Amino acid sequence: MAAGTRICCSLRNARTFFARCHNRSDQRLFSSATHQENELELRDTSVTAANFQTRPSLERLTDEKVLPFSAFLTDSFGRRHNYLRISLTEKCNLRCQYCMPEEGVKLTPRGQLLSTSEVLTLAQLFVQQGVDKIRLTGGEPLIRPDVLDIIAELKKLVGLKTVAVTTNGINLSRLLPKLKDAGLDLINISLDSLVPAKFEFVVRRKGFHKVMEGIDKAVELGYNPVKINCVVMRGLNEDELLDFVQLTEKKPLEVRFIEYMPFDGNKWNFKKMVSYQEMLDQIRQQWPNLERLQSGPADTAKTFKVPGFKGQLGFITSMSDNFCGSCNRLRITADGNLKVCLFGNSEVSLRDILRSGASDEELLQIVGAAVGRKKKQHAGMFSISQMKNRPMVLIGG
Repeated sequence: MAAGTRICCSLRNARTFFARCHNRSDQRLFSSATHQENELELRDTSVTAANFQTRPSLERLTDEKVLPFSAFLTDSFGRRHNYLRISLTEKCNLRCQYCMPEEGVKLTPRGQLLSTSEVLTLAQLFVQQGVDKIRLTGGEPLIRPDVLDIIAELKKLVGLKTVAVTTNGINLSRLLPKLKDAGLDLINISLDSLVPAKFEFVVRRKGFHKVMEGIDKAVELGYNPVKINCVVMRGLNEDELLDFVQLTEKKPLEVRFIEYMPFDGNKWNFKKMVSYQEMLDQIRQQWPNLERLQSGPADTAKTFKVPGFKGQLGFITSMSDNFCGSCNRLRITADGNLKVCLFGNSEVSLRDILRSGASDEELLQIVGAAVGRKKKQHAGMFSISQMKNRPMVLIGG
């Protein structure tokens, strides 16, 4: 029986199974645990990558001659989801204004977060179905003690081409040699200002020079390009656009300007958002010969290059010019929920299903049902600003 038919026939069983796994409220439970308490619990975990046992290989449930990609990861609009983002922790050592409220967020108890074994089990399942790129996020993923072990184990998965990390860069310089040895392929580093005092205002912590050291270390170790993520907010850093572009002159950097997006607790306001077109117009006043580069079909960034510069720049236009039609990304939160859309508030707990003793096929039926419900595009900037969603730090940004 073809995979698509198998999914349709099994959705009723999947819904029944899902209900059986969720004999509690759908409301997400937060803990009042402190960051220190969660850190102690994380270090005390008994499940490590060293004792992770891979599950028997499950062949893709597809007819390769008809559809050379898993039907479970293909939505009703034909989008194939080969890119998985996994949040390793809810904790972060910064308090970025666009990511979370100043007081931080309540953390989920350690026992409700995915263990190392569960992270790797889910990663293996998705890779077997066609995922070839995994990005580790947080919170701040580099503060998870076993991040090196997780990367090393991910690199053993047959079919996985790329392991990437998005980091705030505070711990990067110290850890990067070991990260490279573990097999890390790509790095995205958050940097929202080139002015130390302004940096501290945006992230509500010190650490500017540590981030710059991390960027230099990444270049030194041969990462090319080193991607710099800059969230542009009116009244804060839109006056630094040209300075950021100048960074790409002599270094293999890709500075990515990200439109300010609404999430719970970040006090999003349309007036604070600087659109892609406004940014582009400002940059072209300085460099009128700015060249548009060809992008891949699933690339999120619109990329450009100043002729003669070593690096390039990109724009993440989620708000003013969405790229939903080519979206190939799925997200797993640190507490094990699958989000098929960054701006959607619909989630399904893979953690609960996994802990119930579900088979790979039962898990895939749930994943396939969730992917199948993915909407054509998000609701638009004004609608999503009114929707209930997690703070960015609890999604995996």
